[in-house]
Amino acid sequence: MTPTHFSLNAAFMLGLAGLTFHRVHLLSALLCLEGMMLSLFISMALWTLKTESMSLSTAPMLLLAFSACEASAGLALLVATARTHGSDHMKNLNLLQC
Repeated sequence: MTPTHFSLNAAFMLGLAGLTFHRVHLLSALLCLEGMMLSLFISMALWTLKTESMSLSTAPMLLLAFSACEASAGLALLVATARTHGSDHMKNLNLLQC
């Protein structure tokens, strides 16, 4: 495994571990998701360059567009949650507590 592949895999796994184990604030969960999406984007871009395929060249840009949509939806949810609940703590977001 090359150092580039190792660092991208480590970045993805760190984002996944942060999303799994350290879910205190919604903002930290969103940052972990963005880190995972960034490592996926870089790995897809490098894979496209490695295979030299023109048919796969749009896949990283499509992933980047979906990542931007996910980020905007996440920030909108963060603002709405902060306004209604007063904080972005994940324990306040239990749907069964209504």
